[in-house]
Amino acid sequence: MKTGCVGLITLALAASALRATAETPELYGNVASVHWVVRDLDATKAAWARLGFRTVQDLGELEASGAWRGQSGTTRLRAATARIAGLDVLWLQPLDEQSAFAEFLARHGEGVFSLNYQAKSLAALEAEVSRLSSLGVGVLQRGELAFGAGTLNVVHMDTEPQGKYVLGIVHLSGPPAGGSGPTQAPPQSTGQEPANAGPGPAFPVKLAQYALVVESLQPVSDYWARLGFPPMEVTHPPLGERRYHGQPGQFDQKLGWHRHGTVTWEWIEPLQGPTVYADFLKTHGEGFHHLGLEVPDMDVATRAWQALGIPIVQSGTWGEKGKPGSGRFAYADTTAAGGVTIELLWNQR
Repeated sequence: MKTGCVGLITLALAASALRATAETPELYGNVASVHWVVRDLDATKAAWARLGFRTVQDLGELEASGAWRGQSGTTRLRAATARIAGLDVLWLQPLDEQSAFAEFLARHGEGVFSLNYQAKSLAALEAEVSRLSSLGVGVLQRGELAFGAGTLNVVHMDTEPQGKYVLGIVHLSGPPAGGSGPTQAPPQSTGQEPANAGPGPAFPVKLAQYALVVESLQPVSDYWARLGFPPMEVTHPPLGERRYHGQPGQFDQKLGWHRHGTVTWEWIEPLQGPTVYADFLKTHGEGFHHLGLEVPDMDVATRAWQALGIPIVQSGTWGEKGKPGSGRFAYADTTAAGGVTIELLWNQR
C-alpha cells in the first residue's frame, strides 16, 4: 500500500532494518528483473503501450534447455522485454504445458512469477543455489538460453509455496557456442537507470515498492529470515479517506516491510474488507499484487490513468494531512493487462 515512508516507522525500526540488511547476502541488494507470465503476449504488449510504456523488445519464440522439477527437457515460450518505471520486465507466454511457467499460469493466472537477482559469475550462481539447497530449498526450474551475446542461465528456486514468490538467480555469460539465438539478451536492471514515462507522454514516475498479499505475515517473515533475509518490520497504520470502487471503504490491514535492496518490499495481510487484497486472494491466491509508483501529483496522475480507461478501484490517505510523513495512495486497475495492479503513491514532502 504505502511507500516505505519514514513517517510510518520510528527511527529505531529504520536502524534495525539497516542492521538486518547488512546481514543479507550481497546478491540480494537489487532486483535485476521480473519474470511475468501472461496468456497472450501480443495483448499484454499492446495494453502497456496504450498506457505509455513503449520500451518493448519482442524476442519472438524461444526454446530453453534445462529441467523442471528434476526432469530434463526443453521449454518453448514467447517472450518480450519491457521497462516499467525503470524495472526490467520479461513477459513470458508459455507454449508448452510442461514448465513452471505453465504451472503458475494454471494455478494463479497471469502475474509476476519470479523476482530475479543477478549473480556476478556462474560460480556465484551455483554457490547460492547450493546455499539455498542446504537450507531446504529445492530447484523448481533451471534453464539455459543461447543469445548472440552469450548464454543466459536462469535458476528458479522453489520458494513460492512458503515465500509466496519464486526467487530467481540469473547470469549472462558468453559468447555461446554457435552464436545462435536472439541478438540481444534481456536487460538486467542496475537500479540506477532513470524511470521511463507513463501513462501518456512525459509523465514521470518512480518505482517505489514491490507488494505482495498474504494470508498471514509471520510465517512468511520467518521463512525468508531462515534464508538470510531480514525479518519484516510490521506496522498497522491508521488510514483516512478510504474509498473502495468509488464508495466509502472500511478496509484494514497489517503491513510487513522488507528493506534489503534499492526498492522497498511491502507485504499485506488483509484484516477487514471489502478490499482489493481480499479480491486478489480470491482470484489468484497469495502472491505478487502490485507495483508501487511514486508520482509528483496524485490528482494529475489519477486523472491521467482514468483518461486511458483504467479505473481507480481503491484509495486513501495515511498520516496527518499536510504533515511530513503523510501521503495518498490510489490503485489503478491494470489487471486486464497481465494480472498486476499499479499503485500510485504520493508523499508529503
